Amino acid sequence: MHQGKHVFSQVMEQVVRYQFNQCVARYHGEYRVRNFTCWEQFLALAFGQLSFRRSLRDIVVCLGAQRRKLYHLGFRSLVRLPTLARANERRDWRIYRDYALRLIAQARRLYVNDETFGLEINGAVYVIDSTTIELCLNIFPWACLKTVRAAIKLNLGLELHGNIPSFFSISSGKEHDLHFLDQVEYERGAYYIVDRGYLDFERFYRLHRTGAFFITRAKGNWSFRRLYSHPADKSAGVRCDQTVVLSGYCTARAYPEKLRRIKYRDAETNRRYVFVTNNFELPAELIAALYKHRWQIELFFKWIKQHLSIESFWGRSANAVKTQICIAVCVYLLVAILKKNLRIDRNSYEILQILSVSLFDKTPIIELISKHQTLILETPIQKQAQLWEF
Repeated sequence: MHQGKHVFSQVMEQVVRYQFNQCVARYHGEYRVRNFTCWEQFLALAFGQLSFRRSLRDIVVCLGAQRRKLYHLGFRSLVRLPTLARANERRDWRIYRDYALRLIAQARRLYVNDETFGLEINGAVYVIDSTTIELCLNIFPWACLKTVRAAIKLNLGLELHGNIPSFFSISSGKEHDLHFLDQVEYERGAYYIVDRGYLDFERFYRLHRTGAFFITRAKGNWSFRRLYSHPADKSAGVRCDQTVVLSGYCTARAYPEKLRRIKYRDAETNRRYVFVTNNFELPAELIAALYKHRWQIELFFKWIKQHLSIESFWGRSANAVKTQICIAVCVYLLVAILKKNLRIDRNSYEILQILSVSLFDKTPIIELISKHQTLILETPIQKQAQLWEF
């Protein structure tokens, strides 16, 4: 029940402090810390994400303007700029990465029966991809990619049920995307959708042996031998459905089992695609539809870059940058958990916009959003439009 807590505190109630403290203790995050704890650091940076702050100075100034409320928000003392900057530089970023993984597990339990995916698939469906986050070479020389560029990569697996990140890592901009597949713990019966930049038959065979399925696009120069063809529904866009084996010397040794090759024509764009998978049960048109949903992860990357602070960074060290990215993922997950727990019928963008201007209010979140809906319905323009409807 709501007991007069600030909106920011209501959002932070989704955090299980016992789990957070476990992550802090694992990396000795508060060794010789007297005043500014890891929890206070998390609160300050989460506040910066929710209120769309552009720098650490913005965060400190805004919190200082509300100093009488800081104790009720979870801060034991006034947040100072040198203290916050030093915490970002020195405290292990893996604390917040591990807690993000805890939030992922919590969110996945809530969204396991979510119907936003649109396809009836028995098993989890993951899309794996990466996005490059550009950095200024003069400010971040440790992230040097080329002589004139600096960047890091956010590698992520997105579960299509609820669009929830399921696993992620932060790597150098120079590191190939394939190495992320070595970090993934595959689930038996799950589907993993990747683009052809991840095409590596040795890694795919390791995935196949775990009982999972992959779907990807074939490269133009791959060698195969057709064993036999299956009936293809050409009215659905399927041009051919074949069982093949690899015929190249190295690729045949890397993946000795049979594969399924599907040639598909998209009626909307009139483009032809060739898909490769180890699943022989699903209809060919459903395989094509699954790969089409790979664009959900591109939309997710675009969303977090536009609505969370992971493009302008609040520190110059690798530890500070990774800390900020991990806490941005945590904030996205906290909003997703809050939305499901309170059964809020709004998208994450609208919830973030409402929260950003209401963090110091004492209105219950569900009531705050309901009032916002009422105000939208009662705007003068809409009243005038209703006046002229016959």
